[in-house]
Amino acid sequence: METIFNYFETIPTLHRALLLAGGITLFWIMEGALPLFKFSYKKWKHAWPNFFFTTTTIIINFGLAFLLLFSADWVEANNFGIINWLPEMPLWLYAGLGVLLLDFFGAYLAHYVEHKVKPLWMIHIVHHTDHYVDTTTGNRHHPLESVIRFAFTLLGVFIVGTPIAVVFMYQSLSVVFTQLTHANIKMPKKLDKLMSYFFVSPDMHKIHHHYVLPYTDSNYGNIFSIWDRIFGTYMEFDREKLVYGVDVFPDEIKNGQIKELLKQPFTNYEESTVIPEKEILKKI
Repeated sequence: METIFNYFETIPTLHRALLLAGGITLFWIMEGALPLFKFSYKKWKHAWPNFFFTTTTIIINFGLAFLLLFSADWVEANNFGIINWLPEMPLWLYAGLGVLLLDFFGAYLAHYVEHKVKPLWMIHIVHHTDHYVDTTTGNRHHPLESVIRFAFTLLGVFIVGTPIAVVFMYQSLSVVFTQLTHANIKMPKKLDKLMSYFFVSPDMHKIHHHYVLPYTDSNYGNIFSIWDRIFGTYMEFDREKLVYGVDVFPDEIKNGQIKELLKQPFTNYEESTVIPEKEILKKI
């Protein structure tokens, strides 16, 4: 465990980039071999806006990384934070608990708040207006959301007291799970169900992308499913009946254009724009 800890403490930027690119490549291939839905879309055309937002997320996180490094070094030097106040424990437990708690602050809590606070929901909605959820959807976040998510992660580092090695462990796992749970792959239902008792599974997360409430407001987790189960936000739904998108932004063409997506958080929608479920189902 010490070797792994030391590796993540100084993980090269190239390795992190390869993890991101390698994950997308792997799940992209798997989507072709084991698709959940046989989308009638041009995969590369659909991916370009999502790759654009992946790039903006990388730039923002890289630009703000010094704050993360400073906070992680400070809590470690001052023995500050939850995991540093607990009795001494094995390194594997220390790291595991740190990742678990960072997943709460950086993923679950951030995600939950984004759905409950209207201005933040309007920023987050860009992630939900993808009509063809696949592995590239995972990093489809408006630049403003990237800043918000970073702020919650920074808060988590400070409260939890995680050194930089644990932060990088969390971020690496987060990237992989984000790509996996959004990937358009058909995992055996029993295996997916078993996985969902401990981790966020593909079927579990895709319920969150169903176009209407209450399913949109469920399954907020990223790595661990424990948070949804503890706080009562876990839901199940038949994956064959999933309809992706958001009912208040039904225009599939606009939802695939970078310019439209950048201004989407500042667009006022009227209830009259909501398409009845029966009309949406006709398009499937």
